[in-house]
Amino acid sequence: MEIDVALIRKTLSKDLTDIIIRLALVAVLVVMSVKVFSPFMGLMLWALVFAVTLYPLHQKLAKKLGGKPGRAATLLVLLGMLLIGAPTVVIGGAVADFVQDTRAALDSDGFAISPPPASVADLPVVGAKIHRAWTLAASDLPALLETVRPQLESFSRTALGLLTGAASGIFQFLFALIIAGIMMAFGEPGSDVMLKISRRLSGAKRGEELHKLTTATIRSVSLGVIGVAFIQSLLLGVGFVWADVPAAGILAIAVLVLGIAQVPATVLTIPVIAYLWWAGDSNLSNALFTVYFLIAGLADNVLKPVFLGRGVDAPMPVILLGALGGMVTAGMIGLFVGAVLLALAYVIFMDWVAHGEKGDGDEAPEGDQDAQDEQGAADASPATEEPA
Repeated sequence: MEIDVALIRKTLSKDLTDIIIRLALVAVLVVMSVKVFSPFMGLMLWALVFAVTLYPLHQKLAKKLGGKPGRAATLLVLLGMLLIGAPTVVIGGAVADFVQDTRAALDSDGFAISPPPASVADLPVVGAKIHRAWTLAASDLPALLETVRPQLESFSRTALGLLTGAASGIFQFLFALIIAGIMMAFGEPGSDVMLKISRRLSGAKRGEELHKLTTATIRSVSLGVIGVAFIQSLLLGVGFVWADVPAAGILAIAVLVLGIAQVPATVLTIPVIAYLWWAGDSNLSNALFTVYFLIAGLADNVLKPVFLGRGVDAPMPVILLGALGGMVTAGMIGLFVGAVLLALAYVIFMDWVAHGEKGDGDEAPEGDQDAQDEQGAADASPATEEPA
């Protein structure tokens, strides 16, 4: 039988052209879709994290309301805005006020600095330099400001960015909560779609396992690590504002970062308590704030056993790197989304490695597995036939 080379080349050329055109159209569609959706990417991911985390509570609330998921989602969003949104607005306002007051104080002539104690000059290595700069600031602050003008301009730009980011983060948080409520109202169909996508990508068995693993990881990280740190930062941040502590909003953000890093909040609350007793006027108010800060600073010891034991835990360095990298990249949204995404990527990767060691990593999707089974049966049948 002669092989028609020309016909084969023509057929391959036609098929290859069709494949290239299809791939090009798909690539253009994907690129344009990503470009259109990219401005909302962070906000939607934040809302998705909220929706996945709060969905079990939403289901319980919907049952108590007679199976009304829309009403349950609306009530949950309103409660979230009241319990979380209001303190967040207070802390964000404190950050903005601190930045504005600091910049106004530096620009005005009424900003006074007391002379340094003589003991400062006796500090090793840097004592003389600190004493000299401090003395110049106390005697002639404008001259010192003139020498550090480039640094002040950089500080002004950073302060303006921080002020803008704080206001933007508050509004994004509220919008993400509202979008999460819409997602929870249609949570069951959405979960079914994600399960179908997982099965299509990884097969029936592995797809369902991947779906459960993803959900458990998101809830574990968002509740057990970020959730605990966020709640504690809100408790302490509101207390700092009420106690009129300087830079209350900045301290609240520091508590949040320390909480994600699993550093006790008492590292900050103890110096704040010492400041209150040093600068406070009323012993009664100082005692009340001391008790409040001690309880709020140790609240993570009660919240972690409640939340951290749920789902799958990722290593704390991975979560911390995700939070800090996300905050640098995308601000307040990135602080939450970055930690969840990096932890999720780590857990999925390690699950893939574990299944590879067990020999399950090569499991084909359901349709391919059926084809392989049929091919194996066809290959095995001649070997098992008895001669006539």
